[in-house]
Amino acid sequence: MITLKEAKNYLRVDYEEDDQLILSLLDTAKCLVKDVGRMSEEKFTRNEDVTRTAMLFCLGYLYENRSNPDYHNLTLSLRAILFAQREGVI
Repeated sequence: MITLKEAKNYLRVDYEEDDQLILSLLDTAKCLVKDVGRMSEEKFTRNEDVTRTAMLFCLGYLYENRSNPDYHNLTLSLRAILFAQREGVI
């Protein structure tokens, strides 16, 4: 859904040393968005605009706070972004 080039552009990274880290964080961001959003792969793909936004937010947070992330605040922020897409909320 999000390419390495897009991710690096979003993070404003123009060197290759962090490519593997960014790819790993993209996988983590996708898993977190799906878990917090309680989404199947189909729903994740169907709501691409919102899930892309959530993934980029998550990626940026994880990249910038990689030494000391606050997963509770990250989860709360993702819940707010994904509220309308979350399964079983309403």
